[in-house]
Formats: sequence, C-alpha cells, structure tokens
Amino acid sequence: MKKLILLAVIGLGIVSCTVQNTNKNTMDLPKDWKHTTNIYEVNVRQYTKEGTFKAFEKEMPRLKSMGVKTLWFMPVTPIAQQNKKGSLGSQYAASDYTSINPEFGTLNDFKHMVNEAHRLGFKVIIDWVANHTGWDHVWTKTHPEFYLKDTGGKFHVASGMDDIIELDYKNQEMRQAMIDAMKFWIQETNIDGFRCDLASWVEVDFWQQARPEVEKIKPLFWIGEFDELESPEYGKIFDASYSWKWMHKSEDYYKKNEPLQELKDLLIQYSKIGDNSMRAWFTTNHDENSWNGTEYEKYGVIAKPMAVFSATWNGIPLLYSGQELPNMKRLEFFEKDVIKWTNTYQMADFYKTLFNLKASNPALRGGDTNVSTYLLNTTANDKILAYVRKNGKNEVLVVLNMSKEPVNFSIEDENLSGTFKNIFEGTKRDFNNGKDFNFKVSDFAVFEK
Repeated sequence: MKKLILLAVIGLGIVSCTVQNTNKNTMDLPKDWKHTTNIYEVNVRQYTKEGTFKAFEKEMPRLKSMGVKTLWFMPVTPIAQQNKKGSLGSQYAASDYTSINPEFGTLNDFKHMVNEAHRLGFKVIIDWVANHTGWDHVWTKTHPEFYLKDTGGKFHVASGMDDIIELDYKNQEMRQAMIDAMKFWIQETNIDGFRCDLASWVEVDFWQQARPEVEKIKPLFWIGEFDELESPEYGKIFDASYSWKWMHKSEDYYKKNEPLQELKDLLIQYSKIGDNSMRAWFTTNHDENSWNGTEYEKYGVIAKPMAVFSATWNGIPLLYSGQELPNMKRLEFFEKDVIKWTNTYQMADFYKTLFNLKASNPALRGGDTNVSTYLLNTTANDKILAYVRKNGKNEVLVVLNMSKEPVNFSIEDENLSGTFKNIFEGTKRDFNNGKDFNFKVSDFAVFEK
C-alpha cells in the first residue's frame, strides 16, 4: 500500500508526517471517473421560472461547457402535505419513494433528462432521504410499523424538524422496502448513484446491506452526508463524504480570526483517513445557502481562495446552483425563489479552468494513493495556505491568500522546484530562480508543472 505524505507547517519549521493507509474499504474502490469528477448540485425548484426537469434540461449544455461532470439532483420524490413547512414544503419530506414530484414534471420527463445528461457525458446522482419521511408518506398508511414511535404510540418526530418522522431500521421488512425503492431508480431511470441525506443518522449496517444489493444492477457512486472524522465506520461504505468540520472551522477562521494553523492541522487529520474514500469540499450548498448565508457572507474576501481550495485539495469539489453567477442571495427553502440569472456567468470561466485541470492532471486525482500532497512552508504561514500535489512527473502548485490584507512572502520549501505554468494567466515561472510572491487581498495562484 502506497503512502500519503504531508508536511505539517508549525511556525516556520517543518515536521514530516507520513501516514499509512490502513482503511481497507469493504466495497470495490471507485471506478476511474470518480477520481476526476466534480459535483454540481441542482435545485430544480429554484433553478428556473418553470422549476421543471424540462426547463433545467436546456441549461445542461452550458454546464457541460463549464466542465461540470456529475449532476446531483435534490430530492425528486413528491412532497408530503401534512405538517409541511411554507407553501411548497421541504423536498426532504417525501410522501412516496418511487414517484416523481409533480412540481418538477413526470417520470418520463426525468428519464428524458437523465438520458440527455448521459448523452452529453454527465453522470447523474439523486438525493436519497433514508432516515425519515413526511407525515403522510404512503407507508404511514400501508406500513405504520415501519416507523419509530414515541411512548404514546405516535410517530417519532425527527430531531428539530417537526415536518418529518423517523423510520425504524430494526424492521427488516422496511429495510428491504427501502432497498427496493432505491433499485427502482436504477432500473427505471439508469441514474449513476446517490447522495445520501443524513447518512450517519441511519444505522451503518443498513448501508452495508443496501449498497451491494443495489449494485447488483450496476456499479454506483455513493456520497454520504456525514463527516468521516466523526463517523469513520461509514467511510468504509461510501465513496465520498462531507467535510463538515472543515466547513465550520474555515468559517470560524474567517469570522473569528482563528489561527490558520488550526485549519492546516485539520487538513492533516482528514488526510490521515487515507484514500479508500474521498472528501467533498464546498463553500456552500442548499442548507448553508438557505439557513446560514451565501458563501460571501461566510467567507468574505477569501471566498474565491476557498473555492480554489475546494477544487484542488484531495477529494471532490462540490458546487451549488448559481455559484457560477455568482449568486449573492439566500434562496428560500419552502417557497418559490428563483435564482436571479443574468445570462452573464462571471464565475463560469473560473470554475471551468479549475474543473478542467482537475479532470486532466493526474496530480489532482482524488482518493488516489499515487498522489502525494505537501503543505509548503512560507514566510507568512499565518496568512498563506500553499501546497503542491504530485503524481509521478505531474505536479500542481496552489497558493492562497487566506488573510484579509495584502501579503508579500516567499515559499521556502524543497518540495517546490522547476518550471510551472499559471493556469489562469498562462505565464510560465521557474521556481528554481525565486519563490517570491506579492499577493493582494483575495489573491490566489494555481500552477501546473
């Protein structure tokens, strides 16, 4: 088993940290496309005025030209009406696991969209909400025994969310019904995988049971909403997981002026997990945007450097609807609130450049034991995040100004040498002849050897 090597920056010194991958995944390793993909989360409701699959389908050529590889659709199932929130309800409160939300169109509309996505070269995954349903899900009538009950015999409300009720995973018949429902979407629509909502709220042995059963139909991509630092057992099942601790820690870093070293230490913790699974890195998503604010509210002047990080660190970059604008508003969750498209996608070329590099340069492959990642020592370790990723002769250097001020600094590290090309500017630079930088606020640089 090959090793992942990190250089942990402590002050101006360097400590070598060698991490042995010991996490043997019980499932097959991801197919090759999963190492080079990115994920674009589609909020169908808010994407267009129509809010339908047919309307979104017209946007797919634009996303293909932007370099998007995998489309993740928020739940496509119908929404429970009993105890729903707002006028439209939550897409995460299903009333049936094997039907389409009529708000979005028909099952045939969805099939057509998936087929067109495949024709354009996309992979398609859908949100799967296994922990809970809405109050008037069909199972509440046909199989009330599928649900957890309170002491009074009433359906158990999910923690902090009174529009949803939780399922009972001790019930083996329910488990099989859930697996059959997942199979339905593979067999009927030929999707390529699942984004599993609140995956760690569901017993881990269900996913151990479900994945091989569903994959009897075809190999799939599985991303779970959990942080592997907190739920390592789930990482043995899923191809990728969320990086919640990073997201919260990086927000605190910016808003509370916490030390940058704490972010670097956290990255080392994530890297010690190994490469049998991957992390998804993001600056926003549907929950964050609606409830906690846009990426610009969270990260201010480092929003762009954080986006560069998400696309170049070891793992999978995850983008949310409208980030290519950029979207500067919080979208309503339970009401119609269309993204304010302008036909000018200011960030599209930015993401296209990063996504194309991710797809083409072997040094940016996620979850590949052939890739080594080195945190680099600089003369401004409290302000600059710099790292180089290497895979054989392929190298990518990333330098980010993580501070709120201009920084003049040098990289002082033996792991950086040779001639590189700046992928955004097209200029070449020989780092054997100097490693000085003069960064303005929000500056970043990405170089390809």
